[in-house]
Amino acid sequence: MRVLLQVLSAVLLLCISTAVYAQDFKGQQKKQEKLIKATYKQKKITELEYNKLMREQEIIKQTMDEYAADDVWTSKEKNAIHAKLERAEKRLKKYKTNNEIY
Repeated sequence: MRVLLQVLSAVLLLCISTAVYAQDFKGQQKKQEKLIKATYKQKKITELEYNKLMREQEIIKQTMDEYAADDVWTSKEKNAIHAKLERAEKRLKKYKTNNEIY
């Protein structure tokens, strides 16, 4: 019985920590912004690409602020933010590896 309680509490703790991590949209967005700035400083992306990526980050921040205004995040809003963050990450990877010389 005691082992079962320990297992259940461990599973519950794991689920809660996963849910909290998955919903850290602000942290994920800030990480992306830092990565974009660092990539630009390393000259792996052009100024035009940098400006596009930073504009996208501004749009993501504005959208998050709009969704957070009522303190209720619907699953549709969460999915929209998640999709925007994923798209931004893919775009950064694409820009970093296009190897174009301007």
